Amino acid sequence: MASGGDFNVIWDEEENFGGLPVSLNEVDDFRHCMNTCNLIDMGFKGSIYTWWNRRAEEDCFFKRLDRMFANMELQQLWPGLEINHLSKIVLDHCPLLLTYNPDPVPIKKSFIFLMFWTEHESYKAVVKDNWQEDFHANPFILFNHKIKRLKKELST
Repeated sequence: MASGGDFNVIWDEEENFGGLPVSLNEVDDFRHCMNTCNLIDMGFKGSIYTWWNRRAEEDCFFKRLDRMFANMELQQLWPGLEINHLSKIVLDHCPLLLTYNPDPVPIKKSFIFLMFWTEHESYKAVVKDNWQEDFHANPFILFNHKIKRLKKELST
């Protein structure tokens, strides 16, 4: 099951820029409704804001009012579904484009340190060997390279 469109309420304070303060009661009611229906926000690509009040300067404000929700079954059946927030052309709302990509690009996972690695007899040697290699590069690139290599070694 999926549901999408203009819900006329935001999910989070970050989805509001300018205008009146956010009503936390409305936000809580909206979240409760979606959670009760077991629906999950499908995310998006593009600008966070999907609605604009069409005013200028200090009277201008933006909100994310338009979104797509789906239940877990639909997301498992169609894992390549993507929502794109298109540009506002004529309307004050962004059109939402739902596309299906059967071969999604793999998501790079961040480094997660597992505490049990420290208990292995070769832990210190593996860390030392992988951390000592040095080459000339931007310090951030060097650090990233070492972390990736260390993660691979520790995982094996």
